[in-house]
Amino acid sequence: MKSRNLIDSFNYAIEGILHAFKTQRNMKVHFAIAILVLFFCLFFDLSRVEFVVILFTISLVLISEMINTAIETTIDMMVKNYNPLAKVAKNVAAGAVLISAINAILVAYLIFFDRVNPWTKIILLKLRESPIHITVINLLVVVFLTVILKVHFKEGTPMRGGMPSAHSAIAFATATAITFMTANAFIATLGFLLALMVAESRVEGKIHSFSQVFFGGLFGILITVLIFQIIK
Repeated sequence: MKSRNLIDSFNYAIEGILHAFKTQRNMKVHFAIAILVLFFCLFFDLSRVEFVVILFTISLVLISEMINTAIETTIDMMVKNYNPLAKVAKNVAAGAVLISAINAILVAYLIFFDRVNPWTKIILLKLRESPIHITVINLLVVVFLTVILKVHFKEGTPMRGGMPSAHSAIAFATATAITFMTANAFIATLGFLLALMVAESRVEGKIHSFSQVFFGGLFGILITVLIFQIIK
């Protein structure tokens, strides 16, 4: 009987993880990043302590997101009307997830930056001297193609709403161009962080959906990589 209870408890826990993964967009993002980081670890000679820190950091982010989901679900079940205390509870839980995510970024930076930077210099050094006008042409191409896609999907205006997000496409195209023009991984990282902030602001402002911003950013990156590769 005790064995059955342990098995049931294990199954319930798995169901909870699967529920969070299926219903929470952020959980899917966390899982995808975790898989990418673990795959990345295969190519570096990490010490046992560094690997344990990475595992602990990944677990902390996932656990924080699941606790946040549990709190939000409980509040939605108990509170039917608007309650300022319910809002505070949800915001505090979301804040815990944010802190764990920032911690994960710092851990990744401290462990991987010195290992990745030499590779970045070797790979990008040949593209460092690319003429500035290539970047200008690239951005114009991204803008024109984005407008064409918006017309095709018949959504929004050229610079507001619709599929894909023009702001995200331009921001990520710029960040990618910066990456090709500099051998400094830190500067390239700052470029992508600014692009992420642009994309996040479009979603927060309810001008674009997550998918519109995602495909806009991906579109900008792919076009920029293609142009720089063709030119070189």
